[in-house]
Amino acid sequence: MNELTKVTESTAVEAKKPVLPDAQTVTVVKHWTDRLFSFKCTRPASLRFRSGEFVMIGLMGDPHPETGKQKPLLRAYSIASPSWDEEMEFYSIKVQDGPLTSKLQHIKKGDEIILRPKPVGTLVHDALVPGKRIWFFATGTGFAPFASLLREPETYEKFDEIVITHTCREAGELVYGAELIESLKHDELLNEVIGEGFWKKIKYYPTTTREESPKMGRITDLMRSGEAFKDLGVEPLNPDTDRAMICGNLAFNLELKDLFENEYGLEEGANSKPAHYVVEKAFLD
Repeated sequence: MNELTKVTESTAVEAKKPVLPDAQTVTVVKHWTDRLFSFKCTRPASLRFRSGEFVMIGLMGDPHPETGKQKPLLRAYSIASPSWDEEMEFYSIKVQDGPLTSKLQHIKKGDEIILRPKPVGTLVHDALVPGKRIWFFATGTGFAPFASLLREPETYEKFDEIVITHTCREAGELVYGAELIESLKHDELLNEVIGEGFWKKIKYYPTTTREESPKMGRITDLMRSGEAFKDLGVEPLNPDTDRAMICGNLAFNLELKDLFENEYGLEEGANSKPAHYVVEKAFLD
């Protein structure tokens, strides 16, 4: 009887709990620094997406002081998990006075979030013409779509070499990306599906701009000086061989676009017209 009573009480509590629209349940939360955290949630059964795309996620806002009604607070988030994963993963900054992230940073396992199952985005393989080497350029949480693409078999089928650059202010902000790349070496599923040692195609180039680290400097400055290419042992970008994706803050995006087009002769692509490089315009750091 006690067990039956417990089940009944639990059900009653659940029945009173407000259900979010497009609700998904949080399964894992990990805080990387005082500014960064990642989390996983359940995946809608009907959701199909291409690695590199983003969706709108969020929480309900505070009740209106007069009407008591709540509106959803939504923001575009790149999906950090690959298209084949059973769960959804996201990587986020914490903004103490941010309308959404001030609340989102406090989620725990078992909480619900809103996830609108309509993926879109430009950081997809379909938006690029074939090439030999692909470059992923990220700042901060802009690493998220590349966390997806680095675990996508198509990336290794289409390119002989993958270069990922990640520029952050402090060394601790590089840990999420560094640990993910290291984990690829021990991922039995990917080594079996893509091929043993597939991760050897990756060249990882992390840099910091404020805190001391093995490589200091903005990636754009390191490219202009030629230092980045020398460190990586590759030639500067060439439209005949190189393809690129950018996900960073607005100034970073514009600076790289200028470099690509005026220094290296690359053309911007889109889903409707594939070319040499693409930019994620929805990202804000």
